[in-house]
Amino acid sequence: MRIIAGSKRGTLLAAPQGRNTRPTLDRVKESLFGILQFDIPGATVLDLFAGSGALGLEALSRGASLAVFCDHDRQSLTAVKQNIEKLGFAARCVVYAADYQTALQRAEAAGHVFDVVFLDPPYASGYALQAMDTILARGLLKKDGVAVIEHDPKDSVAYEGFTADTRKYGDVALTLLRREEEQ
Repeated sequence: MRIIAGSKRGTLLAAPQGRNTRPTLDRVKESLFGILQFDIPGATVLDLFAGSGALGLEALSRGASLAVFCDHDRQSLTAVKQNIEKLGFAARCVVYAADYQTALQRAEAAGHVFDVVFLDPPYASGYALQAMDTILARGLLKKDGVAVIEHDPKDSVAYEGFTADTRKYGDVALTLLRREEEQ
């Protein structure tokens, strides 16, 4: 697992040990960031269910201004912190060692509002759409922001008031949610 492009291109990342995380494959990450290329520069990014932090760190390497990471797993948090330190991004990162609901509460209290939200929870947990409910209720996604949900390709992801653009990559699917334009 590595940073694919930007200022830290080619840097290898630490990954949490065990089977509690599914690192996003480089080809999937490359495709995703190709789609998001105009959303990332200067963006404030949330990497919820961060794992190694690869998505938020890729965004920082490509010009995002701030990334907020959240995970409750101790090994994941260790990997995220090691990767932030290795890349020299500490001044542009916030890490919440908490469950996603608590982390979103902290993000709101800190005044964060996000341009891009990455949601990669355990498949079939239901956490992605629950997190979207909380993100929207707390006003954490900018009006023109995008939420990216990584999920099992057998599952369909939709959210009322948002257009869903789903891309499938073998055993992984990404759904990008953007607010529907008002007529």
